Amino acid sequence: MLEFRYDTQLLLDKYGLDDDACDDLVDEVRDHIIATFQGDSLIVAGDTGSDPFGEKATLKLHFHTNEPWLVLEYCRSLGEIYDIVVEDMDRQTRGLHG
Repeated sequence: MLEFRYDTQLLLDKYGLDDDACDDLVDEVRDHIIATFQGDSLIVAGDTGSDPFGEKATLKLHFHTNEPWLVLEYCRSLGEIYDIVVEDMDRQTRGLHG
């Protein structure tokens, strides 16, 4: 049985950040998740760019946890989250979809 069941992935956009602020946000998210949530396989990466709405930082998050909804709630408090994937790895190991 898996210790942490849900593979949680998302993208997060936060507008008005330059490269240094993006790096700070990556560190903030990583540190908060490590201190607050139980899980493993954490990856947080970020880059800056722009779209028609302005300059932004985009973060990619990957984390295995038993409480993905709490991670989603935290990330939503920081900016816009999208491309959200929560996969049940226990079902996958049993050959089931989802």
